[in-house]
Amino acid sequence: MKRILLGTLFTVVSLNAMAQAPGGPDCGWGNMLFEGQRGTPAHFLASTTNGTSGNATFGMTSGTNGCSTNGQLTYGGKSWIAMNGMMDELSKDMAVGQGEALTTYAVVLGVAPEDRAHFAAVTHEHFQQIFSKADTTADDVHTNTLAVLKNDPVLAKYATQA
Repeated sequence: MKRILLGTLFTVVSLNAMAQAPGGPDCGWGNMLFEGQRGTPAHFLASTTNGTSGNATFGMTSGTNGCSTNGQLTYGGKSWIAMNGMMDELSKDMAVGQGEALTTYAVVLGVAPEDRAHFAAVTHEHFQQIFSKADTTADDVHTNTLAVLKNDPVLAKYATQA
């Protein structure tokens, strides 16, 4: 059941992600076909056109189709741990020092498999610092987690990547 919930979480997050498209905002035939249109249907159809034909990928590698890889990718969506009650699951897992939500969080932060047990132990040890108040937000958890990681010699390298 937890795996289905986590799979659903990642699907929802990917559908809600608002990022500059890889290759730039003008990249691909879908953007050309639906140029000037607004709203979810137009964006969905443009994205589907680009994804199913592979023209955006081709455009990025060849510098055609209005694509460029010079721009910096951005993300303006909601934090993934705030979605679908993930904060509750993460706090429970962190409080006991293990669990699927905690493992998923480690994966998202880029923690290598060999360091995940240490990550679980450290976040468990610093649970009160990470979940510092009753109304802690996802951003607070992320910021506090990075602060804890920065102070651990094994995990500090993951604090700079996130």
